[in-house]
Amino acid sequence: MTTLDATLPTIVFGDGRLSFDHIVDLAHRRAQAVLRNDQDFVQRIQRGADFIDRILEEDGVIYGVTTGYGDSCTVTIPPALVPDLPRHLYTYHGCGLGQMLSPVETRAVLAARLQSLCQGFSGVSHALLSQLHALLAHDILPLIPSEGSVGASGDLTPLSYVAAALCGERDVLFEGRIMPAGEALAKVGLTPLRLRPKEGLAIMNGTAVMTGLACLALDRANYLAALATRITAMASYALDGNSHHFDETLFAVKPHAGQQLVAARIRADLVSDRPPRNERRLQDRYSIRCAPHVIGVLQDALPWLAQWVDNELNSANDNPIIDAEGERVLHGGHFYGGHIAFAMDSLKQAVANIADLLDRQLALLVDTRFNHGLPSNLSGASADRAAINHGLKALQIGVSAWTAEALKHTMPASVFSRSTECHNQDKVSMGTIAARDCLRVLTLTEQIVAALLLAVRQGIWLRQQQPGAHPLSAPLIPMFEALAHAIPPLTEDRALDRELQQLVDWIQRQIWRLYD
Repeated sequence: MTTLDATLPTIVFGDGRLSFDHIVDLAHRRAQAVLRNDQDFVQRIQRGADFIDRILEEDGVIYGVTTGYGDSCTVTIPPALVPDLPRHLYTYHGCGLGQMLSPVETRAVLAARLQSLCQGFSGVSHALLSQLHALLAHDILPLIPSEGSVGASGDLTPLSYVAAALCGERDVLFEGRIMPAGEALAKVGLTPLRLRPKEGLAIMNGTAVMTGLACLALDRANYLAALATRITAMASYALDGNSHHFDETLFAVKPHAGQQLVAARIRADLVSDRPPRNERRLQDRYSIRCAPHVIGVLQDALPWLAQWVDNELNSANDNPIIDAEGERVLHGGHFYGGHIAFAMDSLKQAVANIADLLDRQLALLVDTRFNHGLPSNLSGASADRAAINHGLKALQIGVSAWTAEALKHTMPASVFSRSTECHNQDKVSMGTIAARDCLRVLTLTEQIVAALLLAVRQGIWLRQQQPGAHPLSAPLIPMFEALAHAIPPLTEDRALDRELQQLVDWIQRQIWRLYD
């Protein structure tokens, strides 16, 4: 038994739909998981497992229970060997490589798998759900290699590490150190499971890895959209830009809701009725003037992408589906992660466009041909020291590198289907690769955002020192002051890596509340 933390909200599994933000809260340990154990729920789940037992007693045929897996479905499993088959499934799939999923990512995967199995169509026992819930509740995290899934038949190889951990095999992260799963289970009073006939397939034959990662990606992208909006307002101020580019009537005639929202936020951030000081410059360059059109694409995409991810999260996505009420075994392909693949391919492209937008804004800020009176590379060095100071010159090169890498990762993974497993899996989703790519693009973009935060902090400080500079608008003052408190003005060249890493950490922890 686990003791609930009264300071944290609870998220109940088995009590209806969850959304991606529930998974994100669990992944970051801002909420705690509760599994229903009332009689109605336990009996509903158990009916599926009991139905499978009945079929086995009657010598029925069920894919992956009385047959081999995949192309081996024509191989009949002798009744005496049926109980051993689930262990063989997770054992031979223990061939993952690559970087291990982070603790946050692993919790998201566990939560996504638990929610799917709680739909009641996977033929598993309540004991399996309890053991899976216990991994979450006790923070026993299987070490899951990130590479090795083609996204159909689900996330077989990475999820084999979850199945093995439930059975006390392979390694987990627990209490800050890596240890054998059996040892971690014993520390919290749990015993390893022996999987029932359908349970190995039920755990592994689904989309939990790509879906868990997609939940995290949506949350990070939503925050990035708001940060990019705020940075645009701050860059416009630093560049002495034309605030009228974000006029309400202007955006009323092109009614994309997300684009209008971004423009409204920038308009509120700038809150200025003054004409541009440079009357000859009616139009700022596209990376400022058209920022709502770029960020707005992401802002408009997020709700429908979230709908797709939420639907996948709340689906039974293994094979076969067990209809205990109708007493049918339905063989299909719900393990196919096409919707997640498309969502993540789309999201990474929208996010990479934000990276490119901010890269262009930085290029304006550091270049005396375009920054309207700011010093070269935003250096704040005194006149007698200016010759040897280079300001943000190298930072702009770094941002260019991160942007290029982000753009490189936008090739859609879903179009690279590979026929696998003796052409049984002859069309696969590549959803997990798409999700991993999306997270990489997000990380690179967060690094770019950190650089822009540093740059706009410097640019605003420099602008405010100029004669006749207008005051910073009230909505921008708290964020500027927070940046100014953490980052001294750049009056002499210094290494910026630690400050950038601190900003990346703040971004990933979402410390600023930007817009209500």
